[in-house]
Order: sequence, then structure tokens, then C-alpha cells
Amino acid sequence: MRTHPEAGARILDAVPFLDRAVDVVLHHHERWDGRGYPGGLEEEGIPLWARIFSVADTVDAITSDRPYRRGRPLEEAVREIVARAGSQFDPECAEALGDLDHDAVRAVVATGR
Repeated sequence: MRTHPEAGARILDAVPFLDRAVDVVLHHHERWDGRGYPGGLEEEGIPLWARIFSVADTVDAITSDRPYRRGRPLEEAVREIVARAGSQFDPECAEALGDLDHDAVRAVVATGR
């Protein structure tokens, strides 16, 4: 699990038109407080798109059914992410999620787009 960002970045690095996505994939498990991986980056040292994707990826992880548990409602995901603003997540990205129209987000999550 902890090596998938590096593996994904290696795959994307081989595709020239995806070069801007490499940092997103590589750093989406970094944490605002520096306790993430693979580089232990913190705060603005984490590329902005990776900080944004981290929030989106977490919404998907919380709301999606898994073999070991049912997905939880969007509101729970938002509460959990907002509660971890400043530790796990960029506070501005977490706040932006909280400010979104939840019906619109729910529609996107439901369609998987």
C-alpha cells in the first residue's frame, strides 16, 4: 500500500503527456503535518494538486463500498476531512470541500465521475 504512489509515478513518468500528473500521484499521501509518505513533505511543500487530490481521494475512500465495509455517507466524509484540516489535510482544501454544494458532490460521487 505505501509503495503505490511511487509505482504510479513511475508508470506515469513514462507517458510524456502525463508528466504534470506525476507529482499528484507521487505526493497524494503526504500530510499537511509532514507525517505522510513517500517524502514526508509538509504544508506548501506538497504540490497543490496533490493536496487537492488527497481530499478527493479520501472522499472516494470513505464513501465507496469496500470488501471489508460499506461506504459511508458524504456528510461523514466531509466531517472527517474537515476535522483533520491542519493535520492530515491542507486547511484551505478541507474548507473548500466543506463549502461545496453537497448535492452536486453527491451526484459526482454517485456516478463515479
